[in-house]
Amino acid sequence: MTTTKSYINNVMHDRKSVRKYEANFKIPQAELEELLVEATTAPSSSNLQPWRFLVIQDEAVKKELRLIANNQEQVETASAIIAVLGDTKMYNHVEEVYTKNFELGYMDEATKNMMIENSLKIYSNLPKEVLKNIATFDAGLISMQIMLLAKDMGYDTVTMGGFNKEAFAQRFELTDNLVPIVLIAIGKAASPAYGSSRLALNDIAKFI
Repeated sequence: MTTTKSYINNVMHDRKSVRKYEANFKIPQAELEELLVEATTAPSSSNLQPWRFLVIQDEAVKKELRLIANNQEQVETASAIIAVLGDTKMYNHVEEVYTKNFELGYMDEATKNMMIENSLKIYSNLPKEVLKNIATFDAGLISMQIMLLAKDMGYDTVTMGGFNKEAFAQRFELTDNLVPIVLIAIGKAASPAYGSSRLALNDIAKFI
């Protein structure tokens, strides 16, 4: 069977992890804001959207961050670094989320009230480690959307989990409920990214 690749399929395959950036190229902040708004269409546990972002554009701050991020060059040369954080108290926004869903006509008032009550009861009683795992999973979903949308806008990215998260939290004075998860460098590639192989489907999937 022959299929024609869709536009999103082409974007997905064109996206590569880029580590060499044009240091003088700057993405307008308005475009970064648009990118994040679009990315928030990603799904999340109970639609609580635990992702938070710290977008670092300042050159001096990026230089500091490079030391926290194991001296990775792209931290300093990319146009911006999007730090994806997880809010372990995401349930504090449950009323705001479901009230807006009701106002937009996505659910009736009885469902809204039930979802608020149930979500507060469940999430507020979960151990912090469980909440951190939920936020980390959801951060992964939105991080992929950020990278695909960035490619669609003509920009390149690379995601980095290898950084000193404790030092990051201290430097940027994060409150206890905010957990640093990944850094995403975004900018204009200075040289092509390397290709990368993938494991065979037979090695990773079983159909039953």
